[in-house]
Amino acid sequence: MKTIPMTGAILAGGQHGGEPWAQRALTEIDGEAVIDRQIRSMRELCREIIVVTDSPRPLLKALDASIRLITDYHTERGPLGGIHAALYLSKYEQIWIAACNLPDLSAAAARKLWEHRTPAARAVIPIVRSQPIALHGIYDKSCAEAVNRQLSLNQTSLAGFLGRIEWQGVPADSWLADPAIGDFTRKLSGYAQEGRADTDSAICHGMSTSVERLR
Repeated sequence: MKTIPMTGAILAGGQHGGEPWAQRALTEIDGEAVIDRQIRSMRELCREIIVVTDSPRPLLKALDASIRLITDYHTERGPLGGIHAALYLSKYEQIWIAACNLPDLSAAAARKLWEHRTPAARAVIPIVRSQPIALHGIYDKSCAEAVNRQLSLNQTSLAGFLGRIEWQGVPADSWLADPAIGDFTRKLSGYAQEGRADTDSAICHGMSTSVERLR
């Protein structure tokens, strides 16, 4: 798969049960760390990959030198803190942003989003089971202003952020049945139920990956 001028950003901040998500991102599934699975997928499409976290220590030795490890400027702000850092510090204008609790990121799905994006849209997000999967979407770097404005008002709702930008939803239910894409919405908890990963159902960067369940 040919890469395009795009940054891939993995949000690995926040905690669950007192354990940093950066540490949980090292959970192995079928012998491979979750974050390595995600990076491998993003490399199929993106020319730059960054990991955003408020707890970088567990990842310092785990990531190779080609991966940019950056920290939140706005800490304890949920996914918006990570999105803010990713948008401001990315090299490219288009950023594929994903949560670290989605082990099966799909470069093929991200490419479809990129291909479906209209010129007016500042973000393009897959719609699965009638819910926008906001943390497997592609955002324009210009969205940084909207994030900054919301955080300056001490507002951390991801749904509120989407309300500030022009975003395009792309129906993606049919994509899940495509073997080349798979169920990119599946969370770590699904693997735990199968006994393939030692983890609980939780939320990366403090919130859900879909808008409807946001707190």
